[in-house]
Amino acid sequence: MTPPAASALNPALAGRTIHFIGVGGAGMSAIARIMLQLGVAVSGSDGQDSPVLAQLRAQGAQIHLGHDAAHLGAADTVVYSSAIRADNAEFAQAQRAGLRIWHRSEALAAVMSGTVIAVAGTHGKTTTTSMTVVALRGGALDPGFAIGAVVAELGSNAALGSSPIFVAEADESDGSFLNYRPQIAVVTNIEADHLDHYGTAEAVNRAFEDFAALLPAGGLLVACADDAGASALADRTVPRARVVRYGRSEAAQWRISGGISGEAGGAVLTTPTGEQLVLNLAVPGEHNVLNAVAAVAVASELGVEPAAALAALAGFRGAARRFEAKGEARGVRVFDDYAHHPTEVRAALQGARAVAGEGKVRVLFQPHLFSRTQAFAADFAHALRGADEAYVLDIYAAREDPVPGVDSRIITEAAALAVSAEDAGAGRGTLHYAPDAAAAVGALAASSAAGDVLLTIGAGDVTRWGSVLLTELEASDAT
Repeated sequence: MTPPAASALNPALAGRTIHFIGVGGAGMSAIARIMLQLGVAVSGSDGQDSPVLAQLRAQGAQIHLGHDAAHLGAADTVVYSSAIRADNAEFAQAQRAGLRIWHRSEALAAVMSGTVIAVAGTHGKTTTTSMTVVALRGGALDPGFAIGAVVAELGSNAALGSSPIFVAEADESDGSFLNYRPQIAVVTNIEADHLDHYGTAEAVNRAFEDFAALLPAGGLLVACADDAGASALADRTVPRARVVRYGRSEAAQWRISGGISGEAGGAVLTTPTGEQLVLNLAVPGEHNVLNAVAAVAVASELGVEPAAALAALAGFRGAARRFEAKGEARGVRVFDDYAHHPTEVRAALQGARAVAGEGKVRVLFQPHLFSRTQAFAADFAHALRGADEAYVLDIYAAREDPVPGVDSRIITEAAALAVSAEDAGAGRGTLHYAPDAAAAVGALAASSAAGDVLLTIGAGDVTRWGSVLLTELEASDAT
């Protein structure tokens, strides 16, 4: 397929030279890939080299390592994300030079065309967006997409596609999902998170209301009936747009019954027409059952037969860092997950339990952001005690400065208090504060036996320890 000219999608792209600050990030690289496919001149910078940067170079992008004002070159437009600080040398130079400056979400909005599907929610956005693309492909549609992770089945985290459909992961973390104009909006769930930006749970809910209000007359909101926040949003959205609910609730038009996918007599999906279909997935967990049904509902809206969508999803293996299998050694399986909210941690552990069966589940967890750790310390403690054993690394600061008195020990101390109070979780797993990550990895490898599952969890750089765990396990096997 010959890609359309940039001006065919958005005249603001025509003739532009666009520089991405932090181009190696999942969201930023997705947009850069699409702009390169459109024939836009792209440059970018990042702190360290990576396979993603190599791929962008191969597509024609000019890539720089490190951040320097000189890297802007002849760029007339600069794209940044909320992770970029105001004192970044390239950002500051773009301001001084009076260049056009786009937030990542504005750049993504510029490449969307046709029927736009925006997938939002506190949890499950990446997987649900990925599943939606896979489900649409099951109906011989070829949508464009931009996803916050590489998806093996799709071969990338972004593409233009040949169908007049675009599927985008809509990030609520900084309110930037309000820059999109979807015809179909998916809301998987709504919970308090990103309080460093929103301040209160009420503000989070108001942002999702504003997101739903972006739908045009005749637009569609696909909402999870099992989630209190998403269900309440659906109730408030009815006068403005059509609403379809999915889940196990009696209010759902796309209704799930039976057990978890993959179990004997597993999940059954009843469609709005009354057709009943068996839902079999390769990815574990009730949350993924819900994600899959959301994808099927969207695909059906665009003319894909539900059975065809489900058949395509049966082989879906997940997006990168979403319960991603990293390998097996000594009979111990190692997985990696991006979970960084207590609800996501619980879901990851539910999936791990399903995989481990009678085996033990052990975790290496890295909290993400001082503000989130402070807000949810007790909830993280409770969630992590769902593992047989968990080691809690120091906080990954990301864009934040340290907060006095806030470190990972507030999670392990909250767990100790729960045990001493003989709470309802008595008998659950133990938590250890682990300032020495290498020592924690060694302890996890030493205590694991065949049939166990080891899981690295967090949105920071904890993912790098998965390969080390495998090496430790292999070394102990050799001895």
